[in-house]
Amino acid sequence: MIDRTQARGQMTDAVLLVEDDTRLAEMVASYLGANGFGVTTAKTGEDGLGVLDDTPFKAVILDINLPGIDGLEVCRRMKARSETPIIMLTAKGDPMDRIIGLEIGADDYLPKPFEPRELLARLRAIMRRGQTPTQTVTTPLQFGRLQIDPGSMLAKVDGRSCDLTSHQFQLLLVLARAPGRVLSRELLMDALRGETLEAFDRSIDVHISRIRAEIEDDPKNPRRIITVRGAGYVFARSQDGGEPHGYAL
Repeated sequence: MIDRTQARGQMTDAVLLVEDDTRLAEMVASYLGANGFGVTTAKTGEDGLGVLDDTPFKAVILDINLPGIDGLEVCRRMKARSETPIIMLTAKGDPMDRIIGLEIGADDYLPKPFEPRELLARLRAIMRRGQTPTQTVTTPLQFGRLQIDPGSMLAKVDGRSCDLTSHQFQLLLVLARAPGRVLSRELLMDALRGETLEAFDRSIDVHISRIRAEIEDDPKNPRRIITVRGAGYVFARSQDGGEPHGYAL
């Protein structure tokens, strides 16, 4: 079943909500509609996939626990078809669902129960990340065999495009724009989302692992994105085996 809720006043952005809890879906659609979004709701993964093929959306809000095809499989299929950013709604206290969701391409997650204001903030944040302001410098960055192009949102190694989500690309770009500097997990989270998350949140580590798998010759012994124990991560300007320029603990 598909339902469309128009924003109050002028609709600014279209969002797809895939959620089988009718009361929750109505509450979220009403709240987002009052804040300028046009919301299309689907109760099953099959319906969500079908409407995504027919309608362009700025973002998808996707529950993991769906009847039929579960949210993780729906996320995988959506990312194979589109780069539309996805926020996954997960069961509170279930980090494995969150980790798997991020690994298969989800851009953010939110555990239930949640405050509608937090969902709105996260939704706006992932949509901002998908935009490239005209004032932003889009000159590609070159680090040896690695090229990072902000304009096309592509990273390449020896000309091969890296398979990164928009969230992972932005994380790589934040690191690459501060080579030689140790950036804490909290700073990286702030840079990506504009908000402070709990200190114990480890989703940054999941994304870093995925980035390393794409850009490092040996992801288990990384030479480009280096972990600084107890401090965060540092992006090395070179992979020549020496300390990256400007690297200091």
